[in-house]
Amino acid sequence: MEQCKLDRISELTRLSKCRELTSEECSERQILREEYLAEWRKGTKQTLDRVYIVDETGKKRKLTK
Repeated sequence: MEQCKLDRISELTRLSKCRELTSEECSERQILREEYLAEWRKGTKQTLDRVYIVDETGKKRKLTK
């Protein structure tokens, strides 16, 4: 995710602590959060797809859900 979008999420969070956000700001923050989580999940899944479990006999198997 682009740094400017991460900065905007942080800015909206700071604003929400000082005052109530407008409906446009709330929806913008929600959209940005969903985008961030989607990218985080994608990266985590890619990492876990490369993980193998080695059992006590030394046999490697792919990590399953």
